[in-house]
Amino acid sequence: MPTSRLSLQLYSMRDALRADEDGTLARLAEIGLRNVEVFDFVHRPRELADALARHGLAARTGHAAIASPGQTPDTLRRTFDAAQVLGLETVFEPMVPAARWAEAREIDRTASLLNEAAALAAGHGLRVGYHNHSQEFTPTIEGVNAYDRFVERLDAEVGLEVDVYWASAGGKDAVGLLRRLGPRVRALHIKDGAVIDDPHTSGAPFDVALTRQVPAGQGEIPVAAALAAAPDTAWAVVEFDHYDGDMFDGVAGSVAYLNEKGIV
Repeated sequence: MPTSRLSLQLYSMRDALRADEDGTLARLAEIGLRNVEVFDFVHRPRELADALARHGLAARTGHAAIASPGQTPDTLRRTFDAAQVLGLETVFEPMVPAARWAEAREIDRTASLLNEAAALAAGHGLRVGYHNHSQEFTPTIEGVNAYDRFVERLDAEVGLEVDVYWASAGGKDAVGLLRRLGPRVRALHIKDGAVIDDPHTSGAPFDVALTRQVPAGQGEIPVAAALAAAPDTAWAVVEFDHYDGDMFDGVAGSVAYLNEKGIV
């Protein structure tokens, strides 16, 4: 039986949240969600915590910039203070731009920044981690895949949130990746759609609609096999970057799929 708990990255609902935050959270609770993953939370943690609580929702993971070259201990402390207000357990860096994956020095610096963030987070009773897109898997540096080089340089305390859609778009065997990473993976982003080439390193404009994202189990991503390859990961987090339909219906479809897999 899977041990993962079900969650939703609220970025999926960004348009609905801007229009009607309370109404959106109420509908997510009606779909059956009890946990969400927050974003853009540092400037309003108490307000957001209260909004979630009104609808019986909790947040144990969140996305915030914690691997930026210009960050300071003070900015990290503000992030971790906000995370504590919300009751988070883990803060994930959501994205490092493609240019920083093209050079060994920059890859190593990103790992060092996360290691430093992990040490500071521990004093707040928190953990940190990294959420991938596809640009991490495209470059090869000194004969080693950029993502593999990065993981090798992370302290054991730094976790990974593997986005199975974007790992597949990066040309990676997402299932094999998860098997290799094992317990380093603390969360999965469950996202399905069309398998495309990495769009983040091309330099060309990218229309996210080209991902043709659909509810889990309805696309080309091996979601079921990915779940089976990471049986001990703590969270299965539904996310859509784009959905050509009613987003609530898309989320409900993914929730139903994961419920069928025993993830609630």
